[in-house]
Amino acid sequence: MDQSKTKSYASALYSLITVFFFWGFLAASNGVFIPFCKTHFHLTQFESQLIDFTFYGGYFIGSLILYFVSQLTKVDLLNKIGYKNGIVYGLLISTVGALAMVPAINNGHFAFILTAFFVVAVGFSLQQTAANPFVIALGPPESGSHRLNFAGGVNNFGGLLGPIVVSLVLFGSSQGSDQSTVSITSVNNLYFILAGLFLAVALFYRFSNLPQINSTESVEASTSSNRPLLLITLGFLLVLVANPLEKLTGLSNSYFIYGALAVILLSLIYVLLAPKNNPDSWGAMQYPQLILGMIAIFTYVGVEVSTQSNMGALLKLPAFGGYADSAIKPYISLYWGSLMIGRWTGAISAFKLSKSTKNILTVIVPFIAFGIILLFNHLSGTDVGNLYLYSICVVVLIVAFFMGQEKPTRVLMIFGLLGMFAMIVGLLTTGQIAIYAFLSGGLCCSIMWPSIFSLALAGLGKYTSQGSAFLIMMILGGSVIPPVQGILADTAGIHISYIIPVICFAYIAFFAVRVGTELKKQGIDMNQVEAAGGH
Repeated sequence: MDQSKTKSYASALYSLITVFFFWGFLAASNGVFIPFCKTHFHLTQFESQLIDFTFYGGYFIGSLILYFVSQLTKVDLLNKIGYKNGIVYGLLISTVGALAMVPAINNGHFAFILTAFFVVAVGFSLQQTAANPFVIALGPPESGSHRLNFAGGVNNFGGLLGPIVVSLVLFGSSQGSDQSTVSITSVNNLYFILAGLFLAVALFYRFSNLPQINSTESVEASTSSNRPLLLITLGFLLVLVANPLEKLTGLSNSYFIYGALAVILLSLIYVLLAPKNNPDSWGAMQYPQLILGMIAIFTYVGVEVSTQSNMGALLKLPAFGGYADSAIKPYISLYWGSLMIGRWTGAISAFKLSKSTKNILTVIVPFIAFGIILLFNHLSGTDVGNLYLYSICVVVLIVAFFMGQEKPTRVLMIFGLLGMFAMIVGLLTTGQIAIYAFLSGGLCCSIMWPSIFSLALAGLGKYTSQGSAFLIMMILGGSVIPPVQGILADTAGIHISYIIPVICFAYIAFFAVRVGTELKKQGIDMNQVEAAGGH
């Protein structure tokens, strides 16, 4: 590759990663926006979690539409329009959703707000489907993981800033105000700004010199996998209509929420156990590691999102500090910043460094990332003194990395078990200890996406692209598990509802052990599988 072309692609990469920032910024800011909606619209905890349901459900539906269109037409829709146009169209869809938030908030119809969130997320789904392979294509294949890690770091930075910026827009610098003091004008301004940014970046991409790159992979048919995907969609829709069904049947909506979760998980378990007399008809789903990985991605995204989405309600309890809505931003920011700490540390292994240099950086980098989190919270007017003790959790993370020895299955098992332990500590305690324990779930989640992804796709051959699409669909976990925890919080209490993250982390630890066995059966050395990329 000549020098001018390398420089051009580097410029394109720097432009492209702005969308990674948006994904992290908006997803993390939901942790502040959800408590606002709960108070402003007088919602139950379950109803407030419908924001995550529609947001992450948009990712699922967007991916599902792309998949079925490709299956029906035998043409990869994204390949036809190109990665660049895919991102532009995705940004325009998100612009429409952000603009729709303004009349939705003004009219006071929560269902309208959910619809607007859904539209934003559908746009994000198209952006993510196009942007990840686009980043890999912008340069030599052997350094693709480096570029993805760089983009993932920008995503994490957006996650760090999202709660801080949104809280400042809603509440100003006050740390003691409740949602009743929030001006609707300030909420409108937030979404006008976001819509303007989405549109500006879309126009920039449209008229920029970003290269036109298309996928060269063919569409693999898999008729047998369509049925379980439709059943999973049915489970998703069951959550959506839980409240109307409660009014229609007189049954508690909890039956429908837990039923939806059962439909989704049993559909995947059926695929895992079903005889594969015609393996090619199942496509990527013929491989046990992929199905186990789909459940793992579902639970991982679910626990990552649900832990912080329910945090606002937990922090309002007197036993957990009785914080006002405007005062929770440093904790939500620290949670998403914890993912940044772990991912920056995990990215060290992607570079060709001596063992001693890696060891030194594994100790230093987490504290640099932690310092950045403290700095930005301090600059926003937050007293960060009570966050210093979280450094103990950072030390535990460092020890876990050394114990993992860069082996995906071992790292995943250790972090899954640590996540279980942290959630149990949070369940058995209150106050700052419990808060730190729950927040450390972010540290445990930090390395899970690339580890699960790499292990689930190992050995798929020509079905790797299709398997990747199925895994992306399982972002659905961020849509379904928060309402499941929300409904449990309404019936058993917000504190006890954190038993849900315990179960999620337990499955991820189980996956780490089981997938190793499955790969060994296929003659694949899982310790040679490299974890790359980030969510």
